[in-house]
Amino acid sequence: MEQDNQQKHSGTIGVTTENIFPVIKKFLYSDHEIFLRELVSNAIDATQKLKTLSSFGEFKGELGDLKVTVTIDKEAGTLTISDHGIGMTADDVNKYINQIAFSGAEEFVNKFKDTANGIIGHFGLGFYSAFMVAKKVEIRSLSYQEGAQAVKWECDGSPAYSMEPIEKAERGTDIILYIDDESKEFLEQARIDSLLRKYCRFLPVPVESDGKVINSTEPTWTKKPSELTDEDYINFYHELYPGQDDPLFWIHLNVDYPFTLTGILFFPKIKNNFELTKNRIQLYCNQVFVTDSVEGVVPEFMMLLQGVIDSPDIPLNVSRSYLQSDSAVKKISGYITKKVSGRLEEIFKANRKDFEEKWDDIKVFIEYGMLTDEKFCESAMKFCLLKDTEGKYYTLDEYKTLIEPNQTDSDKQIVYLYTTDPTAQYTYINAATAKGYSVLVMDGQLDSHFVGLLEHKIEGSRFVRVDSDIIDNLIRKGDKQSADLRPDEVEMLTSVFKSQIPEVEKAEFMIQFEAIAGSDSPVTITQNEYMRRMKEMAAMQPGMNFYGMMPDSYTMVVNTKHPLIERIKSDAEKAIGAKVGECFTALSGAEAALKAVHGEVKDNKPTVEQTAKTKEFEAEMNKQREEIRKTSADYAAGQPLVRQLIDLALLGSGLLRGKDLSEFVKRSVSLL
Repeated sequence: MEQDNQQKHSGTIGVTTENIFPVIKKFLYSDHEIFLRELVSNAIDATQKLKTLSSFGEFKGELGDLKVTVTIDKEAGTLTISDHGIGMTADDVNKYINQIAFSGAEEFVNKFKDTANGIIGHFGLGFYSAFMVAKKVEIRSLSYQEGAQAVKWECDGSPAYSMEPIEKAERGTDIILYIDDESKEFLEQARIDSLLRKYCRFLPVPVESDGKVINSTEPTWTKKPSELTDEDYINFYHELYPGQDDPLFWIHLNVDYPFTLTGILFFPKIKNNFELTKNRIQLYCNQVFVTDSVEGVVPEFMMLLQGVIDSPDIPLNVSRSYLQSDSAVKKISGYITKKVSGRLEEIFKANRKDFEEKWDDIKVFIEYGMLTDEKFCESAMKFCLLKDTEGKYYTLDEYKTLIEPNQTDSDKQIVYLYTTDPTAQYTYINAATAKGYSVLVMDGQLDSHFVGLLEHKIEGSRFVRVDSDIIDNLIRKGDKQSADLRPDEVEMLTSVFKSQIPEVEKAEFMIQFEAIAGSDSPVTITQNEYMRRMKEMAAMQPGMNFYGMMPDSYTMVVNTKHPLIERIKSDAEKAIGAKVGECFTALSGAEAALKAVHGEVKDNKPTVEQTAKTKEFEAEMNKQREEIRKTSADYAAGQPLVRQLIDLALLGSGLLRGKDLSEFVKRSVSLL
C-alpha cells in the first residue's frame, strides 16, 4: 500500500483474519503482564539502534538523554512508554506495525494457543501484546532521519487503524495505552514498579518510573572477570538474593562460540534439609528477564545453584516446552555442565585447602550432579572428596590407594567402611580403627544412593556400614571360625538371649553365634547392609513403600569365645542342660519321623493316615520347641548378666531408650 506521509488516512491491518485481537486477549491472558516487558524491550532496542548508528557515523546528531520513561496518568487512564531512540516514519509504521506476517488464523490458533510466549515470539507480536490490557493504543513517533515527519497511529483493538502526520518536538516514540476496565491494576504505580523490577532491572538503558531509575544498566555478569573483585561478586549476589549468607564461590560464564552466553552461577550454602528448590537461576536475553523456570536450560542438579544466565540465542519469548526440546538450548545446557565441572576442578587444584573447607557445604550438589548427570559424574571423579572419621579428606584415587593394602578381603574386594552417624556408631568405628581400618563419614542426605554409585564406578569395591556386621565379617581375611556349639546348645542359648531382648519399636532381632576373639565385645548388634539401604532409599522414593513399612532387621551377634558368654553357657548347661537335652532328643525324634512320612508320600498326594501322622509329629515338635523356649526363658529371667549384656549392646547401637534404659542404669549399680 502506498503511504502518503502528509495525509491522514485509515486502513486495515494486513492480517488474514479479523480475529487477531480476540485471539491475543483470550490466549495471552494468563501472561498478560508481559506486555510491559515487550514494550519496554522495544524501546530499549530503538535506543540501542540509535547508539549503533551514531557509532558508525550514520547518525551525526546529539544523542541526548537516552533513557526510557514509563508514565501513568490515572485520570486519563493511560500508561505511556517513551523512548528517544531511532523513531519511525509513516513508512516504518506501515512496515512494522500494519503488516503482521502470518498465513492462517486457524493454523495460528491451533499451534500456539497454549502459550502466550509462543504466539508473541513466533510472530514478532511484541507490540500487539499491548492489546491484552488496552482498549486503544496510540503511537506517536518522530524518526531520527533528517527532515522526517512525525506520525501518529491509532487503533482500538480491531483491524481498523488511522494514521496521520503530527507535530512532535523530540526524536523517538511514545506508546500510549488506554487501559481497559479489566486491567486497571496497570494504572497502579506499585504494580508497574514491581513488574519493571522483575523484567527490566538489568536493562542496558536507564528505565525511569515515577521519577526514579529502576535498573542497573551494567550488571556484574556483563563485565570481564578481570575487572571484578570478590567483593563485586558477593555484592551482586546479595543484590539478587537479599538476606542470604555469602556464597561459597561462583563461576563466571563467558562464551561467544558456538553460541553467545554470559552469566554468573553462585554456590550458595545449602541447608542440611536437602530440597530441590526451583526458580533459583534467572534467565535473561540481552539483559531482559525471560523466566526463572530454567529446567531445560540447565541440568536438573544445577537447580541447587543460584545466579543469572544471559543468552541472545535463547529467544526472549519462549515457552517451557520450547526450552525443553530445542537443540540449541540443549547445547547450552551441556556447555554449562562442562564449564561448572571444569571450574570446580580448577578451584580444587588451585586451593585444595579452601575447597576442603567448603566441601561439606557443596557435597550435596556434587553428589546430586554425579547421580543424575553422567558427563558431570565423569569429570567430578577427579575432585569428588571422601572424608574419614578423623576429618581428613581424600580424592577417590587417594583413598583407594590408602585402604587397598589393609582393607582387601579374601574375595579380592576392597571394602570401604563408612558411618552415617559417628556418635551413635562410635563403638563400631572404634572396633574398626582398633584393627587399623579407616572409616568414612557418609552422613549426607544422598549418601545412601551415592555409595551405590561409587560401588558401580570403583571396580572391585564394596561399601559397608561399620555396624552392618562384626568387624571380622566385614573384611573377612580367611575362613570363618565355627562357633563350636551343639544343636541343642544353639536352641537353648538362642532362647536364653531372645527371651531377654526388650521390645524395641519397629525392630526385629535374630540371634547369631560367632567365634570371635575373646577380647571383642560379648554381644554386638548389627544391621543387614542390603535391607537397611533399601529402607533408606524407600524413605526418599515413595514407590518403594514396601521396604519402608517393614520393621528394621537387626542381628544380635553372641561371641562364644568371650569369657562372659562361656560362663553364661556353662551355668545354663548345669541348670537346664539336662531338661533341654531331653526335649531336644524328643524334638529330633519327631523331626526324623516326620521326614520318613514325607518320604512315603507319592505324587504329592498324602493319604488320610499320612496327613494325620504329619499333624501329630508337627504338634510334637512345636510342643518340644515351646518347652525348650519356656525352660530357657524362665531360667534367663533370673540371670541379670544376660539382660545386662543385651542392654549394653543395645546401648552401643542407640536402641536402648526410656524405661529400659532406666532399668539398665539401676541394674548396673546393683551389679557393681
